[in-house]
Parts: sequence; C-alpha cells; structure tokens
Amino acid sequence: MKQQESAHLIEIRDLRKIYALGEEPVAALDGVSLTIDQGEFVAIMGASGSGKSTMLNILGCLDTPTSGSYLLDGIEVARRTRAELAHIRNRKLGFVFQNFNLLARTSAIENVELPDFYMGRLGRAARRRRALELLKRVGLGGRGTHTPAQLSGGQQQRVAIARALMNEPPVLFADEPTGNLDTKSSVEIMNLFTELSNEGITIVMVTHEDDIAAYAKRHLLMRDGHLIRDDRAPAAPSAPAEGGAA
Repeated sequence: MKQQESAHLIEIRDLRKIYALGEEPVAALDGVSLTIDQGEFVAIMGASGSGKSTMLNILGCLDTPTSGSYLLDGIEVARRTRAELAHIRNRKLGFVFQNFNLLARTSAIENVELPDFYMGRLGRAARRRRALELLKRVGLGGRGTHTPAQLSGGQQQRVAIARALMNEPPVLFADEPTGNLDTKSSVEIMNLFTELSNEGITIVMVTHEDDIAAYAKRHLLMRDGHLIRDDRAPAAPSAPAEGGAA
C-alpha cells in the first residue's frame, strides 16, 4: 500500500458517497473535506440522514467512497479491496458500538483477545497478558471470567473498549457508545474516552446527544451530506445533564 506525505492521521478530500435509490441518486456524502490529527477527540453529529453514519463507516474502512481521497496515516485507502480494508481495520482501527457486539458465550478476557487471535501478532501467553492488562485498564481486572450476561451494560461497554484497544490502534471509532447506557454508566464511559484521548489515542464518535458530544474537544455537524460546521469545544464537563443518556 502506497505511503503518501500527510501531516494528519486522517485526511479526506472531496469525499462523495452516492447511493442509487429509485430513479434519483442520493448523495449521502457530498464533497466533504477535513483533517483529524493524532490525539483529537471528535464528535460527529447531525440528524438522521445527515451523513454522519456514512462518514463513520468510510473513516472506519467499513465502506468505500464513490469518489474522493482518504488518507489514513499517510496511506490512500479510498480504493482498497475488502480484503485490504479488513487488513487495515485489524491493524490500525478499533471499534466501539452501541450494542457492544460481544460474543455472548465467551468470557470477557476471551472477547478482549479476539482482535489479536485473528491478527496473530502475539503468542497465546502474551495475548492473555495483554488482555488482562486492558481489562485492568478499564476497571474490570476481576471480571475476566464473566460472560456478557453476567456484566452490566456499562461493564460490557468497558470490555468492548478493552477489545478495541487490543491491537494498539491509533484510532478508536465509537458509534453511539452510550446509547444503551444509563446516565452513571455514560459518564464513566465518556470519562474513560477522555483519558484515552489524553493518552494520545484519536477518538472519532458519532452521537446525537449534546451532553455526550460535550466531552469531545471538536464537533463536526453534518446536514444533507455536507459538513456544515467544524467547532473546537471548551473543556469537557464532569457529567452530562440528567437524563441525557438512554
């Protein structure tokens, strides 16, 4: 994969994603350009159909654009095959989803190990040590043998974050990470994201909740496939407004 000169971790130029729905094509993304640097904490916001989920899918190498350029850590990824994108995802990207996406009959520590199990970077013993360290990092050092059914929603999301960190990716993508959590758990997860960002991990998060987005230091607002606002936010609050997380 060709490495290009780029001072940014993420750089997209004139990105377009066109869907053929009925007789009229629909532009989910319509000429979006932006850059994201290492360690930034970015929230992508917008109404349903604004293009925010399409943006996250393309940035996360889960989808490809119709046209435009996408440099990820200096590598052009806009025209990669599915196999190449899977390779990139496994080595450079981590994902945290609203529904946790943990294997139901598998212990927490085995869920965390999964990315390296597929990548094969570490031996079995080293993989187990790394997974245990990550569970301790997210406050679940004593829960490694528990299955998802034995964990609360907030604990399951912590396992998902530990799993996302397993291969030491420079970027974490989070899709409505507090959407299924109560307010207390939401605060804990967002504080953890803030800590990870302060440690130099780039976080790109989609959310529709203003109080959750307030933890990010940069806000992108999407509308009708366009990036209409790009703001740097003030310091994160200590807690979201009561009732902000579902």
